[in-house]
Amino acid sequence: GPRLPNMTEKGKTGKIKLPKEIFHSLGSWTARVVVTVLNIQQLGMFEEVNQTGQVLDDTVVGITVGETSIFRLQEPMKLTFTHRQLPYGITPQCVFWDPSKGMAGGWSSSGCFTQPRNNRTICSCNHLTFFTLLLNPALDESTAQALMAVATVGCGVATAFSIFTIAFCIFLRCRFRSEETLRINLGLHMNLVGSLLLLNLAFLLNNGTSGGTQPKTCKVLGGLTHYCLLCCFTWMALEGCHLYLLFVKVLGIYIHHYLMKLCLVGWGFPALIVGVAGVIGSYGEYSIQTMDHQVIARLCWITSKYLLVHYVTNCAYFSLIFLFNVAVFGVVTQKSCCLQRTGVVQGDRQAWKVALMAVGLFSLLGATWALAFFTHGTSSAPVLYLFTILNSLQGIIIFIWLVALYYPKTKETTGSLSHIIKHDKTTAVSQD
Repeated sequence: GPRLPNMTEKGKTGKIKLPKEIFHSLGSWTARVVVTVLNIQQLGMFEEVNQTGQVLDDTVVGITVGETSIFRLQEPMKLTFTHRQLPYGITPQCVFWDPSKGMAGGWSSSGCFTQPRNNRTICSCNHLTFFTLLLNPALDESTAQALMAVATVGCGVATAFSIFTIAFCIFLRCRFRSEETLRINLGLHMNLVGSLLLLNLAFLLNNGTSGGTQPKTCKVLGGLTHYCLLCCFTWMALEGCHLYLLFVKVLGIYIHHYLMKLCLVGWGFPALIVGVAGVIGSYGEYSIQTMDHQVIARLCWITSKYLLVHYVTNCAYFSLIFLFNVAVFGVVTQKSCCLQRTGVVQGDRQAWKVALMAVGLFSLLGATWALAFFTHGTSSAPVLYLFTILNSLQGIIIFIWLVALYYPKTKETTGSLSHIIKHDKTTAVSQD
């Protein structure tokens, strides 16, 4: 039944802070404050149907002041739950028991705000009732296995289309040797697709061998996968820079050995980052676990000890690239609309072609990777499926986009980048 908090362990007890508003609203000078700590495993209470999260230490805390129900507080009540550092992929959520939810009641987070810390979580709620901290796994075993299967199939398909895309780019570069702008564009696209090809191959190799690999082999494989991922991000940034030069700084793209310099950045800068991360020992076996420490997936990647490396080199790095590419996409869209209004870009402009160009540019600039920022929390499984499927389709989307853009009317394409660039060069020279 009800039990008292363990006051003997220093720093292991929770804290409750009640706002003065509660006591100002009471009619009498004295009021009983009752804090009830329940072990729901012993009581068999507070059991929600189809509950996905786990109640912290099977503990529910009930708070009452006086004899009346207290809700809609202007200043929230603060309840602090102490716990060990939670495993990666586990999201704490402050909830209370809502008897009106479902047939027999359930957990609800309405009116509660969750503030996670290293070894504690603060729940700020605008009412008093029975509270707990629900630990929600980002993935369960069945979801993780399904995602790995989808990712494996998707990477296999993406690998095939990446090879088709590279072959198509080589064919067009050989066919139109005199079109320097076209050759640079295709060379840039070919490097981006090449980095996607290497990333897909690294993932397939990682997924196939990481379960029983030696520690040294796993470190090499983790570093290789990280390098391929950073190459993809870097080439997406270079695609954005090149697009900006094409549409805004039209005469600024004629740089000596331009594509070679881009290759030095696109393949060299990630190697520098991975080299530094490898020196400090960031790579090894990374496992995704449940709250019961059951391993549901293993990969050779950045280890849990060096998650800061992941946040800086992957999350922060991609965030900067994505913000820049979104700005470039806005500028390019505005420029294209202006050119179309002035009659520079003419010809067949069906809605599906415009949509295809927009989707292709989004894929080229890495928009599908931005879904990773929404894969945290209780609703992450559907987003993870969407993230996995769309990124598996990225190579296919780029292939279709390139075919629609450059073939078979490459020389006379009225809506292609080359036509726009040639017009802008002529306009700029005439203005000079």
